[in-house]
Amino acid sequence: MKYILRIFAVIGFIALVGIVIAYGRGYRWNLKNKSLTPTGILSVNSNPNAAKIYLNGQLKGVTDTNLTLPPDTYKIEIKKDGYTSWMKTVKLQGELVYIVDTQLFPLNPSLSPLTNLGVVSAVPVDQTERIIIFSDNNDPLKDGIYLFEASKKPLSLLPPLKLLVLKKDLSNPDVDFNNPSVYFSPDYKEAIVNFASSQAYLLSLDGDNKNIFEVSTSKSTLIAAWDEERNKEVQKILEAFPEDFAKVASDSFKIISFSPDKNKVFYQSTIKEQLPLIIDPPLIAGNQTQENRDLTKNNYYIYDKKEDKNFLISNFALPAGRQEVQNPNFPQWYPDSAHLVFAENKKISVIDYDNTNKQTIYSGPFEGSFFINTADGKIVTLSNLNPENNQFPDLYLVGVR
Repeated sequence: MKYILRIFAVIGFIALVGIVIAYGRGYRWNLKNKSLTPTGILSVNSNPNAAKIYLNGQLKGVTDTNLTLPPDTYKIEIKKDGYTSWMKTVKLQGELVYIVDTQLFPLNPSLSPLTNLGVVSAVPVDQTERIIIFSDNNDPLKDGIYLFEASKKPLSLLPPLKLLVLKKDLSNPDVDFNNPSVYFSPDYKEAIVNFASSQAYLLSLDGDNKNIFEVSTSKSTLIAAWDEERNKEVQKILEAFPEDFAKVASDSFKIISFSPDKNKVFYQSTIKEQLPLIIDPPLIAGNQTQENRDLTKNNYYIYDKKEDKNFLISNFALPAGRQEVQNPNFPQWYPDSAHLVFAENKKISVIDYDNTNKQTIYSGPFEGSFFINTADGKIVTLSNLNPENNQFPDLYLVGVR
C-alpha cells in the first residue's frame, strides 16, 4: 500500500511540475475547447507610465504590465491624456513574449530661452549636445563665435555658453557669419570654421583661442586627415557587428551615424546590394515590421544588430556640399536609440527606428529647421518669439519629455 502511495505521489509531483512548466511557458486551460492551449505574453511599457492600453479597441489596463493572451493579431494603442498616442499591429504567438516599449510625447511642450545673444547661424557639433553659434549684432564686445553646451545647466558651476573668439579678433573681421561650414576633429576638441570668403580658422573647442590660426591653404589636408581617423573609428565600431554585415557595410555603405547605444546603424546604400541573413532562422519574437534586405542605391536604412533587422527609412535629399550631421533637415538619433527625430515643413517629428509611428512633437516657432537633441530627451531649437523687436533668433529649450 505504501509503495502504491509513493507511486501516486511521484506521479502527482511530476504532473504538478508539468503543470507549472506549462503555465510558465504560457499554456492556459481553454474552457471552450476543454484543453491546454498555448498563450503569449504582451509586455507593454511606456514613458511616462500609467498610460492606457487598448487591444483591438478595448481597454485592457495601464502600462507597465504583462498581458497573457491567446495567439492572435492585435492592434495595440497606448494613450495618455496630454500626450501623443502610439499604435502598432502585432501577431502574438504562443509561448513567446512580445515586448512593447513606447515613448509618448507631450501635446503642449514647454519653451524656455537659453541664450540672448541674437544668433545669426548655428551648427551642431555632430550628434553631441554642443552647438557652435555665430552672433553678429554690430556689438564688437559680443559679436563672435560661441560654443553652447546643452549638458551644462544654467545653474551649474560652468556656464553653458563659452566664447571661442570675438569677430573683431579674426584676421578678417568682415567675414560673413551667415551659413559658415564647420568641420570637426574626430575627438570634437577642434573645429575648422570656413566662411564664404574662403577664409578658414582652426578653433579649439576645449581650450582657449588666444592665438587664432588661419588655415585657409591647409584646411583640405587637415580635413582629409580627420576623415581618415574618423573612418578608422567607424570600422572599429563595425567590428562589434556581425562579420558578414560589417563586410557589406565596409564595401557598400555610407555610414551616417550609430545609435547612442551602438546597437543600430543609420546608413546610406551606395550600390544595389542584397543584405545577407545573419540570424537564420529569424527571431520569432522580434520586431514584426516588414524589413528591407534588398538595398537600393542612395536609399537610407537602419540596421539593428540585436535582431538582425534592416528597415528602409526614406530617401532624403541632401544639399550639395553639406555634411549630413550639419544638415538641419537630416534625422538625428533620439537618446533612447529607438527613435529618429527630424525637421520637416516647419515642424519637428519623430518616428520609431523601423519607420513606423510618425508623430509631430513640436510645431511651434523655430528658425531654419535647426534643432538638436539633448541627453535627457529634450530639443534645442532656434526661435524668435518677438521678431518685431529682435532681428535674430536665440536658442530655446523645448520640453518634449
